[in-house]
Amino acid sequence: MRWLPLRFPKMNLMNSKRPLQKLVSIFCKDLRAGKPHLVLGLLWQIIKIGLFADIELSRNEALAALLRDGETLEELMKLSPEELLLRWANFHLENSGWQKINNFSADIKDSKAYFHLLNQIAPKGQKEGEPRIDINMSGFNETDDLKRAESMLQQADKLGCRQFVTPADVVSGNPKLNLAFVANLFNKYPALTKPENQDIDWTLLEGETREERTFRNWMNSLGVNPHVNHLYADLQDALVILQLYERIKVPVDWSKVNKPPYPKLGANMKKLENCNYAVELGKHPAKFSLVGIGGQDLNDGNQTLTLALVWQLMRRSWRWSESQ
Repeated sequence: MRWLPLRFPKMNLMNSKRPLQKLVSIFCKDLRAGKPHLVLGLLWQIIKIGLFADIELSRNEALAALLRDGETLEELMKLSPEELLLRWANFHLENSGWQKINNFSADIKDSKAYFHLLNQIAPKGQKEGEPRIDINMSGFNETDDLKRAESMLQQADKLGCRQFVTPADVVSGNPKLNLAFVANLFNKYPALTKPENQDIDWTLLEGETREERTFRNWMNSLGVNPHVNHLYADLQDALVILQLYERIKVPVDWSKVNKPPYPKLGANMKKLENCNYAVELGKHPAKFSLVGIGGQDLNDGNQTLTLALVWQLMRRSWRWSESQ
C-alpha cells in the first residue's frame, strides 16, 4: 500500500475502541463480507483520526501564528482541522508570494501551490542540528501536469512526505488523498512559531479531557452534521444533540427545529429554542435524568450539565447497539 510507512501520534486504543465501533455505519459483518466502500471508509476514518490528532490549538500552540488581524484565539479554536490546514497552507503560500488556494482538490491540480508550500516549509538549517533541505523548483515549469506532479513529489520525498498521493491523485484533485498529503506535511514540518508579546489569552488552551475527547469521537463516529470539533461550542444550537436522539430511536419532530443559517437578529433565540426542545425530548420520551438542566445551560455551553446529557445519550446508544 502506497500510504505506508507512516507513523501516527500515539492514540489511546482503549479510549478509541468504542468511537470506532460505528465509524461510517460499519458492523463486523461488513468487514467479514469485505464490502469495499465500507472498509475503505473505515480505513479513511482511522487514518484521518491519526493525521488530525495534533491539528488543534490545545496540542499545538504555534497554530496561533495563523491568527488574522482582529481575530481572537477563541475564534481560531472553532476552526475544524481541515480549515486550519487550509489556512496553514495559505499562510505559507502568502509568504512565498504565491496565490491562495480555496481547497485541496481543483486548486492544487497543477502542483504549483505544492511546490511553493514545500519550498516554504523545508528546513533552512537555521536551528542547531537541523540539516538544510533544498527544494528544487525546476519542475515547476514542466508543461505536462503529470510530470510536474511527479517532480513535486520527488521534492516531497526529500522531506519524507511522499505518502498518500500519486501524480495521478494530485492531477485528478482527489480531495481525501490530497488532504492527507497536506496533513502529513503539517505534522512533520509545520514551520510555525508561537507568537510572543501578543495580547492572547493562552488560558483558553487548556485542552479537552480524555472524557470530552471520547464523547466528541463518539458523536463524529455516528456521522453527525456538522462535524463536532469543539464539544461545547458545537452543541450550543442542539442540532447535533437532536441527531443523536434519532440515533437512539427517540423521534424528533424536525418541523420544530430551527436550522442554519440563522437570522442575524434573534439567532441566539433560535438556538435556545432548539436547546429547550432537546431538553424536553430528554425528559420525555427519552426519560433521562435531567434534574436542574435547562436549554439555557446547553446554549451557554455549561460543561458539567452538557456532559450530563451527553453521557446519557452515549450510554443509551451503547445499549441500543449491543441489542442489535
